[in-house]
Amino acid sequence: MLIIVSDNVQLDTSVPQTARIWNYLLGGKDNFAVDRAVGDQILASQPQLAEHARLSRAFLVRAVRYLAGEAGVRQFLDIGTGLPSAGNTHEVAQSVAPDSRIVYVDNDPLVLTHARALLTSHPDGATSYIDADMHDIDLVLREARRTLDFTQPVAVLFMGVLGHVEDDAVAQAMVRKALDAVPTGSYLAIYDGTDITPEVVEAARIWNESAALPYHLRSPARLAQFFDGLEFVDPGLVSVTRWRPDTDGAEIDQYGAVGRKP
Repeated sequence: MLIIVSDNVQLDTSVPQTARIWNYLLGGKDNFAVDRAVGDQILASQPQLAEHARLSRAFLVRAVRYLAGEAGVRQFLDIGTGLPSAGNTHEVAQSVAPDSRIVYVDNDPLVLTHARALLTSHPDGATSYIDADMHDIDLVLREARRTLDFTQPVAVLFMGVLGHVEDDAVAQAMVRKALDAVPTGSYLAIYDGTDITPEVVEAARIWNESAALPYHLRSPARLAQFFDGLEFVDPGLVSVTRWRPDTDGAEIDQYGAVGRKP
């Protein structure tokens, strides 16, 4: 079934979509029956995944808070943002530094519709949205320059999305091209799923049987390669629950890190 949400945007509600499945796992309402069906299949094999989704989102919040606060970054390029939910990048950054400028990138029609309606900015800063595939980094960078000043440090975020790129070389090239465009003192922040436990591997298998966009787990060692040439911010690449946590929590198979471009 197709739903027309604007003159140029249609939603196919018969095909599960990554952003909507993740929204369901986070407890959101912006999803359809097919998305919930996949989410329920995953939760049947790994009931804790909904909590892991929340903990991964909490890592994003802490990382952005660090970047806007201690690191003093005022520009953020959030590539593959997903559906708006609690703790969006612009909300966190502008709560610390109201003059922060944020550019979101995604190509899901539902994300596009919600982002335009909900991702509003503090008047001292700016928030914009780019409708683009993250594989087309040239387009992303060209459009981002309308909002961001690439002569000043930028925090580049790939939060939970690089697993959708199966080939390591392709994924690393995307990240490297984005980092090559930003100056010294910029940062890279990433989290993604790892293949440490059989339960997570099984959840990924179920996801890939049904979702329109497959997700490929990586080992922590493979994730670390995205930070080659960067200076890790302490504590380096760790389970997201171990990265500057607000409270104690068990490790999960989502790893994250922040690195600085020297």
